[in-house]
Amino acid sequence: MQIKTVAIVGMGALGMLYGEQLNRVLPPGAVRFVMDEERFLRHQNDKYEVNGVEQSFTLQSSATAEPVDLVIVATKFSGLQEALTEMQGLVGPKTIMFSVLNGISSEEYIKERYGDDNLLYCVALGMDAVREGTSLTYQHKGILKLGMLAKKQRPALAAVMALLEKAGIQYVIEEDILHALWAKLLLNVGINQTCMVYATNYGGAFTNEKARKDMFAAMHEVIDVAQKEGISLTEADFEGCVQVLRGLSPEGLPSMRQDALAKRRSEVELFAGTIVRLGAKHAVPTPVNQRYYDIIKAMEAQY
Repeated sequence: MQIKTVAIVGMGALGMLYGEQLNRVLPPGAVRFVMDEERFLRHQNDKYEVNGVEQSFTLQSSATAEPVDLVIVATKFSGLQEALTEMQGLVGPKTIMFSVLNGISSEEYIKERYGDDNLLYCVALGMDAVREGTSLTYQHKGILKLGMLAKKQRPALAAVMALLEKAGIQYVIEEDILHALWAKLLLNVGINQTCMVYATNYGGAFTNEKARKDMFAAMHEVIDVAQKEGISLTEADFEGCVQVLRGLSPEGLPSMRQDALAKRRSEVELFAGTIVRLGAKHAVPTPVNQRYYDIIKAMEAQY
């Protein structure tokens, strides 16, 4: 199985980041950003730049989409259901799929709609890409953690590995990819939501004693829920996340704080929403995540 055509659904920071890198190594038009007809008509003549270099991106309406070898889902969670509909023409019997969304939910939605014969599981880490208008800037491309849950997905994983190596996109293969997904969720539930609720940056999440206490409590609720779900998150995972967070620039802002400043819908459903829902399922108390959820929803209602 060789990947010759790629469709990216979602043209935010991650979509453009991977689109630019894949565009370098595949023939013109082999990488396409697929979107609904209205959005396509609005943006088809836009000029895009990545790190100041003009890009020859190919945009396509989902109305004219045909099956491709690989679909990368790179929308916000709020746009996932729409993205799944836009993908309909792109997915054939052999189409490989993976999502770079945060959280642990997007793969299940993809599986429900399209099955999991060629579905891979992915965690995107360490990139600092920022999109402003039609321009993307980044210094760090980050790394993809990839894995599979069934042997039938092995050919798809091998094909994606070959493509990423060709494009120079750094990746690692995770034997326990579900643990990797939950470990990133553990970090995001803590820092993203705390910075949004307390209107602060990475440094403030630690120097504000109440914010730090809430952040750590929210993260321990994730561990409690994960263990009920059969995921072996431990105190060692928590300590590892804290070490990572303490190493970030104190003035930096996570994505949810940026969303709040721009009055955009956040990914609270992926974070607190998931933990509260699974906590109720297993009768695990999640008071901090419930409070975060309520506060953030109230903030968004004022936009």
